[in-house]
Amino acid sequence: MSRPVAEAPEGERLAKRVAQMLGCSRSEAEQYIEGGFVRVDGVVVEDPPFRVQQQAVTVDPEASLLNLSAITLVLNKPANWLDGVTEAPIPSPHYKGKKPKVHTARELLTPANRSPQDAGDTRVLKRHFTGLEASVELETGASGLIVFTQDWRTQRKLTEDMAVMEHELIAEVQGEVTPEALLPIERALRDPRHNLPPTKVSVSSSGPQGSKLRIAVKGAHPGLAAYLCDVAGLTLVGLRRIRLGRVGLGEVAPGQWRFLGAHERF
Repeated sequence: MSRPVAEAPEGERLAKRVAQMLGCSRSEAEQYIEGGFVRVDGVVVEDPPFRVQQQAVTVDPEASLLNLSAITLVLNKPANWLDGVTEAPIPSPHYKGKKPKVHTARELLTPANRSPQDAGDTRVLKRHFTGLEASVELETGASGLIVFTQDWRTQRKLTEDMAVMEHELIAEVQGEVTPEALLPIERALRDPRHNLPPTKVSVSSSGPQGSKLRIAVKGAHPGLAAYLCDVAGLTLVGLRRIRLGRVGLGEVAPGQWRFLGAHERF
């Protein structure tokens, strides 16, 4: 995001100036401005209503409206934050006290929270934080990968293919876990009376203080990890989604986000 530049209250709208300079429509001028292609006195201005008078207005010679593609953000949601699909907690009919403050993942979609590990060269613009849709739920107590997108094709993919898209989660449990300790889970998954989705569970790491289980399942199934751990007599202390389809979370820290890479596909 650019530093502030002085506005001329009595001047003309920046969109009008750019339209005159480029010989284009006012709406196209607004798109150039919102695309970060316009500078006022050398500073990028992204607000079409911004007023100018004597300031120098320049347009990037490489500016193209074809470059204004919709973006997708991959966020690492902290535990106990709403996922952005569910925007408000479901109230309990028995709770009579003051409603507790609950944070939503959308609050984290700010320029300051871009991950320093984001290897892409995309410049952050105001328009990147408008029109973002989320459709892949993640239970509130879990952390990990959440997707926000402006791209209708990505949104359709995530919505229509959700039932067959694999989610990879890491469940942290207390104590040391051997492969034999997972046998009750395997039996429960095979038992049709439990009506559980096909799921792969394996020990990722194990130690006296705690262990990590890898869970791979197609579709979002809130509560499944906790249920499977309970079946095996394991105490679940943390749950994190690290992959959705073919897209991994990467090195994004909790509370930070990155742009979906041009080469990445769900």
